[in-house]
Amino acid sequence: MQKAKVLNVGIDMGTSRTVVAADNGVRTFIPSYVGYPKDAVSKKMLGKAIVFGDEALKYRMGLDLYRPIEKGVIKYSDAPEENVEEHEKARRITRELLKHVISLVTEEEEGALIIRGVIGAPALASTRNKKALLEISKGVLDDVLIVSEPFAVAYGLNMLTNTLIIDIGAGTVDLCRMYGTIPGEEDQITTFKAGDYIDEMFLSLIKKKYKDANFTVTMIKRFKEENAFISEQGESISIDLPVKGKPVSHDVTDELREACRAIVPDIVEGIRKLVATFDPEFQDELKGNIVLAGGGSQIIGLKKEIETYMKKTLGYGKVTKVEEPLYAGANGALMLCKDMPDEYWDELKSHGRKRSREKGKKEE
Repeated sequence: MQKAKVLNVGIDMGTSRTVVAADNGVRTFIPSYVGYPKDAVSKKMLGKAIVFGDEALKYRMGLDLYRPIEKGVIKYSDAPEENVEEHEKARRITRELLKHVISLVTEEEEGALIIRGVIGAPALASTRNKKALLEISKGVLDDVLIVSEPFAVAYGLNMLTNTLIIDIGAGTVDLCRMYGTIPGEEDQITTFKAGDYIDEMFLSLIKKKYKDANFTVTMIKRFKEENAFISEQGESISIDLPVKGKPVSHDVTDELREACRAIVPDIVEGIRKLVATFDPEFQDELKGNIVLAGGGSQIIGLKKEIETYMKKTLGYGKVTKVEEPLYAGANGALMLCKDMPDEYWDELKSHGRKRSREKGKKEE
């Protein structure tokens, strides 16, 4: 009998995008959207019962469209008992999303596979958040480990000593200080003023300024991702928005800058807290190793803005950006997955079986 091949995967299930990297060389991402045809007509048009990512966004008018991840975790997983039906729906949809991205990296594989995965989660994701991720991965992944997303970034970059990682996503900004060991809760901070917060603020500012313009959050989000900036210099930025059906150019320079800048104070306050509670002997080294990751790290001028704030509050700060912000988390999760010895996965399975037996006894 042919021995099953082990395939290692790293997964970043983000609010905005789900990214996956596998050790067969395949890596890809899709927007974290799942759509179901509204009726027989839309189902006939699409030729399928469920669509994902860009395809779901493209045909969203004919779909019941869902984004099951909110603030980096499965919706309602903090208090599932308060909204059982919606939480179960979010879990079911997230599982479909996970199955889809795994299919994207395994479609060229032949024969039996053992799929091992490491999934990144927000720095301070609760036990319930992580449990929900573990449960939806059953039957999709053979073995799974949940880790802090900024820790995965640090691991992939081999920046494990006196480094502060800031992972800026759509739902959360996660800060994590590294000093040669697995970070604890006291080493991590999560804030919720992230990409979605910028979108909401930008949307509100444009509505206030241009009352006759007609637009959606999807349009605003796409424009922000292509043009986000903080710096004072540069040309004015305009967006074409329909007014009574006719596209009209609208200057949104000040509004976009204000919205993007709004996430900086909380980031710098997080840096200050993590530096101030660090070993005094190594604080200067930590301040000199601030690393930006995630989609939000690409905001033009953000690096300099954080350094300016750090100079005012901490006297000094040196910020760099990762080379592959989109894949940094998934790459690190993949590396961690590959580095875990077989004995670890065997032990993980053993513990899982033990918990299942204990649960069965309690139910009896």
